Amino acid sequence: MKKTLLIIMLTLLAIPGVYSQVLQLKGTVICDGEPVPFAIVKVGSTSITAITDTLGRFDISELPSGKYNFTISRVGYLELNKKVTIANTMKPLQFSLQQNFISIKTVNIEGKRSNQSLIFSKLDLQLRPLSSSQDLLRMVPGLFIAQHAGGGKAEQIFMRGFDIDHGTDFAIYVDGMPVNMTSHAHGQGYADLHFLIPETVAELEVNKGPHTTKYGDLATAGSGEFKTLNTLNQNRLKLEYGMFGTKRLLGMMNLLPKSKHLFSSKKEDLFMAVEYKYTNSYFEQGQDFNRFNIFTKYTGELNNGDKLSISFSTFKSSWSASGQIPVRKVNDGSITNFGSIDPTEGGKTARTNFNIMHEKKLGDKFWKNQVYYSRYDFELFSNFTFYLKDSLNGDQIHQADKRNILGYNSSLNFKNQLYGRKLNTTLGAGLRYDNANIQLNNSAKQEILSTVVSGKLNQVNGSLYAETDYQLTKKFKINLGSRADVYRFDFKNTQFDSASGQKLKMIMSPKANLYYDFRKNIQFYAKSGFGFHSNDARAVIVGSFENTLARAFGNELGTIVKPNDKLLVQFTLWSLHLQSELVYVGDEGIVEIAGRTARVGVDMGLRYQLADYLYFDMDLNVNKGKLLDEPADANRIPLAPTFTSAAGISYKAPKGLNGNIRYRWMGDRAATEDNSIIAKGYFLCDAVINYNFKKYQVGFAVENVFNQSWKEAQFATESKLQNENQPVTEIHFTPGTPFFARVNFSYLF
Repeated sequence: MKKTLLIIMLTLLAIPGVYSQVLQLKGTVICDGEPVPFAIVKVGSTSITAITDTLGRFDISELPSGKYNFTISRVGYLELNKKVTIANTMKPLQFSLQQNFISIKTVNIEGKRSNQSLIFSKLDLQLRPLSSSQDLLRMVPGLFIAQHAGGGKAEQIFMRGFDIDHGTDFAIYVDGMPVNMTSHAHGQGYADLHFLIPETVAELEVNKGPHTTKYGDLATAGSGEFKTLNTLNQNRLKLEYGMFGTKRLLGMMNLLPKSKHLFSSKKEDLFMAVEYKYTNSYFEQGQDFNRFNIFTKYTGELNNGDKLSISFSTFKSSWSASGQIPVRKVNDGSITNFGSIDPTEGGKTARTNFNIMHEKKLGDKFWKNQVYYSRYDFELFSNFTFYLKDSLNGDQIHQADKRNILGYNSSLNFKNQLYGRKLNTTLGAGLRYDNANIQLNNSAKQEILSTVVSGKLNQVNGSLYAETDYQLTKKFKINLGSRADVYRFDFKNTQFDSASGQKLKMIMSPKANLYYDFRKNIQFYAKSGFGFHSNDARAVIVGSFENTLARAFGNELGTIVKPNDKLLVQFTLWSLHLQSELVYVGDEGIVEIAGRTARVGVDMGLRYQLADYLYFDMDLNVNKGKLLDEPADANRIPLAPTFTSAAGISYKAPKGLNGNIRYRWMGDRAATEDNSIIAKGYFLCDAVINYNFKKYQVGFAVENVFNQSWKEAQFATESKLQNENQPVTEIHFTPGTPFFARVNFSYLF
């Protein structure tokens, strides 16, 4: 196996020196000066079609000299038709698109590997009611989230038969910078996205399963990468006001006049976004939630043709929380759905990011380099079991994480031909270093009583990867790749030397994806690949456990069909197997071994253009999972979703009115391995409507339109109240948002 992977890697590395470029016509597709990936470039009435890559580049080799009508299209952009005279020798072409509402007509299936990467434009993001950037994740078909700690804690994620907790099996990135925290005080993979301002997001790219080579740790169920704006077309001042004392202020402003320059005489952009939000939320105990964000970004083309991007962001938030409450106290009338047992829960967190990205053109090659740094501070007070362990002071815990993250990413992309067929190859490398002070303490009313775990983390992850897209035939396209990840775990326990130590681990993750264009508007695909998630360094150090880097193996078979210019249907059968997982339970300070797991499922998606400006989307996701090492009557995966669905209707005219109404539906699911306790599902509707004037925008949004009573986060927990003689195991929950309306007003200048 290792020899095979080595041969693949060496072959990919050797390709650029063996085969030379023979392409005759090259070009790029841009929008507002930025590359447009996966655009369709068609040449007149011929069968010649090209697809732009992630840098907006395309090439055509079989086109003779003459006059042609080029048609350029991409979902979310106006179709462009342009006449071009092609000569034997000419400069590369450049086409500029304008963004527009989604049109199914512009979706081209043939020859397009990226159909399985769900890419959402910023126009689509504006149509859905969002209270935070974490809500953007709801746009991923089959992904649901739950908030259960006053709004400031990272949301719990559910997807493809996983209770992902706060990010153990879904990797999240912002402009190439990782969001997930490895070996975090509250849990492995903790991903707090609240530092991202929703209005600064230009695009969200999603990949399901462990099939994408450039993503490594935690990308087993999938991955999502947010890309922020490079250009701010208009300054914006936005005010929001809503129920429960909710207030939000947003300011976005260009800082660099067009006549001024910083590093070059070419196109440069510099803007700042500032956000403040406050809410007391809908709980009886006021949440007093405060969040403050600043984001600044420079993007420019240097005089030598290089591209440079520099961004800085900082955020801080604080809140109180009502926590998870036991069903028995609601049923006996002691508290309401919005009451609390320990009203002194809460927390605060802060993160500062500095991100530099540089892109250089080396002939026909593109070399990208990125350096990032994050300073992170986190404190959380929680009480899950009340008086089960300490009948006098209670079971409140305090978790703290103070961390520095330093990282580097590099990739080299180039195009070649192999046996007369197109070959697009990317070589990449990455390095991430985490230095953190981590604590778990016993507390009461936010006063520290004793220390359970305290120590210093030094964790390093280095990676190398290579992947290539190769056009096997006119109808077959293959994507091959492999990555190698090396980990150095180092944890120094300041209390017990026996719980300190170092470990070095390595893992290889090969991938293979095949795409077949059966007809012009029918594509079949098959995917297979290995992925992994790392386990908490404290779990690795405490004992000599196997599967420190828990391997995942995933497969997909699917099809995308476009029967006409108004309908697009996608159907995917998938499976995912995980090795025995080691889980460090931050709430307990102990290590749990979950055993082997297997999951299978079906994803179904439908997109239909009802009219020019009216768009319908629906997704259904059915999943089934089990613990392979447990008996049949006790092999359920707790809280794993088995059925989810979301659908909506969106309306957006070029001017004036736009809006969206949609539902989200999660079915009942097992809360325990033996299915003796059930986490109840829910069906909710949200709506948003906006009207755009030339310089003003007004909007109205409602969450939970029909005011359904529902449980957002649910856990089967053993707890004991102060007046109880015996503990009780039952559902403990955080209530979901009731009817919640808010209005907003924006001034554009």
